[in-house]
Amino acid sequence: MAEKSFKYIIVGGGVSAGYAAREFEKQGVKPNELAIISKEGVAPYERPALSKGYLFPEGTARLPGFHVCVGSGGERLAPEWYKEKGITLILSTEIIKADLPSKTLKSAAGDTFKYEVLIIATGSTVFRLENFGIQGADAKNIFYLREIADADKLVEAIKSKKNGKALVVGGGYIGLELSAALKINNFDVSMVYPDPWCMPRLFTADLAAFYEAYYTKKGVNIIKGTAAAGFVSNEKGEVKEVKLKNDQVMEADIVVVGVGAKPLINLFTGQLEEDKGGIKTNAFFKTSVDNVYAIGDVATFPMKMYGDIRRVEHVDHSRKSAEQAVKAIFAKEQGKEIGAYEYLPYFYSRAFDLSWQFFGDNVGEAVIYGNRDPASEKPKFGTYWIKDSKVVGAFLEGGTPEENKAISNIAKKQPTAPTPDSLATEGVQFASPP
Repeated sequence: MAEKSFKYIIVGGGVSAGYAAREFEKQGVKPNELAIISKEGVAPYERPALSKGYLFPEGTARLPGFHVCVGSGGERLAPEWYKEKGITLILSTEIIKADLPSKTLKSAAGDTFKYEVLIIATGSTVFRLENFGIQGADAKNIFYLREIADADKLVEAIKSKKNGKALVVGGGYIGLELSAALKINNFDVSMVYPDPWCMPRLFTADLAAFYEAYYTKKGVNIIKGTAAAGFVSNEKGEVKEVKLKNDQVMEADIVVVGVGAKPLINLFTGQLEEDKGGIKTNAFFKTSVDNVYAIGDVATFPMKMYGDIRRVEHVDHSRKSAEQAVKAIFAKEQGKEIGAYEYLPYFYSRAFDLSWQFFGDNVGEAVIYGNRDPASEKPKFGTYWIKDSKVVGAFLEGGTPEENKAISNIAKKQPTAPTPDSLATEGVQFASPP
């Protein structure tokens, strides 16, 4: 079995790995010093494209169109880019053992990789219904969406079950975005989730009420307060019915599951300090072991703005944490210092004709404003969150680029809040006064 050595190794080939590679190149990494080891068979790509564009029937996103770093308006790093820069892409290779004391990684094929500096960018993996012991959850045509291979399988099913019935399990990001995509593909779509409203980790009841009404108007059947309890297959082993905990039985040609994800840190358990489900790092994404860094979904880091530590699963943090870690690595080598990571939480989504952005923290009192009539041609509304008399979070549906930038600035500056009634009256103008 082969043994290869590199000065720097990134384990994982997702968004973080691609943005780290770009920063390595900016910092002057030498040819053959850096390797990216990924179990996927393609170069790093912008993962949000899978739920936001890949499934659309027209104008669909396809590689190489959404390789990193196009998601942030940068140059697209096609496979040739890595070759030109002397960066080694080791694809379709799963690392099954990491020995940090000996600085050694081993692959499923038995190959050994030695490093001086390791960056852990292994990301997350989805929760699967089989893991919960749900009967029949291994039936064909039950899909999860995390990697491009998952998206390809779902695209084929959409084509083969044209105009069929689809059930989406989960009411978060994946549930909302894929319900819209399936409806656009002319499926009869139902969405089921156990929570009292959709996207409960971010949306208030008032916000959720708009999106649920809008989706209902678009023809999506929403079933709240229950969950999938079992699946029935046909003679081909394909799912045909879904039994719900409320005793309903739903016909389904396709089931898509989005019930959350967990960080992939099992390779390093017992070797690195952990916190809040992730690998604990400092403000430079250095772990408890020297010359080992963790970025993206797997990192639990100091949230300077709020004085606590958090783990964030979002593409924006994946990009920015990667850049911060690489800058820190080179600063350390050069005996220099860089500033601590200052991150403003940011989330966004696009579905149907809707587009929202959120910045900051959704804690404290929520003040909603604007036109949230789901029958409106162009609904536009938002929410501010007030804590300790300061505006700490801001959400806006249907905002212009300038308005989205304005609510970002508000969430970052955390100004003193006026009265809730005044804030509701001013609406987005509070963030972007004339």
